[in-house]
Amino acid sequence: MTGAGVSTELRVVDGALPSRVDLIVVGGGIAGAATAFYAARAGLQVLVVERRAEIASLTTAAATGAFRLQHDNAEELALVREGVDLYLDFAARTGLDGWDLGIRQQGYLFCARSEASAARARELVALQRGFGLTDVELIDGDEVRRRWPMLAPSIIQARFRAGDGFIDQIALARGYATAASNADRIPDALPGGGAQFALGVEVHGFVRDGAGVSGAVIGVETSRGTVHAANTLIAAGPWSGVVGAIAGIDVPIAPTIRQKLVIPELPDIDQSAPMTIDDETGSHWRPALAGCYALRTDPATPVGEPLLEVPTDAAYATALLDPASPSALANLAPFWGEVWRRGVPSWHLMAGQYEYTPDHRPLLGPTALAGLHVNTGYSGHGVMCSAGGARRAVDLLIGRSAVADEPFRMDRPIVKRAHDVL
Repeated sequence: MTGAGVSTELRVVDGALPSRVDLIVVGGGIAGAATAFYAARAGLQVLVVERRAEIASLTTAAATGAFRLQHDNAEELALVREGVDLYLDFAARTGLDGWDLGIRQQGYLFCARSEASAARARELVALQRGFGLTDVELIDGDEVRRRWPMLAPSIIQARFRAGDGFIDQIALARGYATAASNADRIPDALPGGGAQFALGVEVHGFVRDGAGVSGAVIGVETSRGTVHAANTLIAAGPWSGVVGAIAGIDVPIAPTIRQKLVIPELPDIDQSAPMTIDDETGSHWRPALAGCYALRTDPATPVGEPLLEVPTDAAYATALLDPASPSALANLAPFWGEVWRRGVPSWHLMAGQYEYTPDHRPLLGPTALAGLHVNTGYSGHGVMCSAGGARRAVDLLIGRSAVADEPFRMDRPIVKRAHDVL
């Protein structure tokens, strides 16, 4: 993960917490770590408070680890584009020489098996080209099978962008956190910044300026004492709504379980293949380890409460692997049917939670309470949007950009959107 001479140690607070910092970040997943990086880069002293014993160990750990510019709106596309620019030059821009994010630009391939899906894909590609994303290919079924012979005869069209790909999300989160802990190494950092991480620490309340529930937030009460700060930011993923409620505000987050089937070794998988997605069902896989990750986002999955231990269900794996299932991966590639008949010698499930907002777009910037900000609600796109979202959240916090110009601000008009296949 790191090169010679690069410190892999976070600045972890083992004793008493500092009495005062510039910014408290609640949540040590990828959004919190990215926020710490950009805030430290801006010259702020940051304390990240995480209730678990390790950063990025809950929802971030269960993520697919991927990024794509193929979105249906220009705003999210811009967030991901900013992130990819950073990821491709991460070591140089963070000062972490040799830091490896495991990036593999092997593309995203969305496969249509019906004329309705093919028509939607053509409309989407036209829309994306209008956003300036001109390198998305529309490929007919014969060409798809020529380029990827494992794919099924039922595929009539696909859209593909070669620059999309995969990333080690744990290395990314730890990279953000390590760079924030060593902010003097960041080439363009303002002086005085840095970050510390308080692990295994819970937030119990917020310190308010004056009486009543409308006073500005000026600190956080934790299981290890009170810390004061001019600003506090909630980046608690699926727990953001709960943390917001402690402060008396509504952060509209709907936690939804998302599972990942991990097959550590499977010779049938072409390790140079793209992320391959069934536009009809959302079932998809990508090469990983010496096998793959296989997933499906089911729009019927019920909303629940945020969880510290997210359960898995073997029926999820069966729905992907059994060729008789409507969501079977064998619909995309016949070799999956043979894998089922032969049996998968080793597999396991991981689970986290998506943090859906009503319009499936993130929430960034100040809340109705002075001194309290958010960076959350990525609705399944947190890894790929982490850099762009955190940079914007910090810019809003320090006054570098105007809230009115931010499309993901808390008080924006909410328009419910269709479920994204991923």
